[in-house]
Amino acid sequence: MKCVSILILIIFILSCQTLPLINPSVFVINENASTCPFPFLEGKYRLIHSIENRMFGETQSVIIGVTLIDSSTRRVSCAIITAEGMVLFEAESGPDTLKVNRALPPFDSEDFAKNVIEDIKLIFFAPEGRLHEKGTLADSTMICRYQEENGDWIDVIDDKLKGIAVKRYSPNGILKRQIKFKKIAGDTYQNIELQAYETFNYSLLMNLIEAQKVEKNFPRAKHSRETKK
Repeated sequence: MKCVSILILIIFILSCQTLPLINPSVFVINENASTCPFPFLEGKYRLIHSIENRMFGETQSVIIGVTLIDSSTRRVSCAIITAEGMVLFEAESGPDTLKVNRALPPFDSEDFAKNVIEDIKLIFFAPEGRLHEKGTLADSTMICRYQEENGDWIDVIDDKLKGIAVKRYSPNGILKRQIKFKKIAGDTYQNIELQAYETFNYSLLMNLIEAQKVEKNFPRAKHSRETKK
């Protein structure tokens, strides 16, 4: 029985993806990230995606996601809507607060709201942390690695064949999120895949319906549940 437990532990450890080794072309000390892959949006945008939720290899649901972002303030407003137009979840995030304006089960936990906002920022905003290292992976793919204030690591990878990917790792190097951008007809955000590594792994397949640059400020909701981030 003890041998079986050890075997299960070994399989679990091996299944966890960890920080890959970078072959540094330049070790970054006081260098900017101007030559790093940059799949992120700049400015204010409104995006609408159809979102397919997959778990255990099967599609669980298909919903509509409406996202408003402002890269200059890192402000996010988002809504999850059914195909029939029913709003299941709506929230917005400022510099220091997270406001949940509407949340129906099973979208009514604070952890869900926090994770949604963090995932949106991971997809659309450039990392806030400092550029730690850049170079190439074993297959010569270009990579830039950032370290966030909370200790997380973010890798931005440019694979000429597979497209750009963004990966978030925990401070001890365990993979938490993986974003894949599949550029179609020159549009980076046409097809996005998010893979989440949790107790139960799941993936979101996002297909762009509409993207529009926004000039005015985002509207603020009058009634909401506000929490400190």
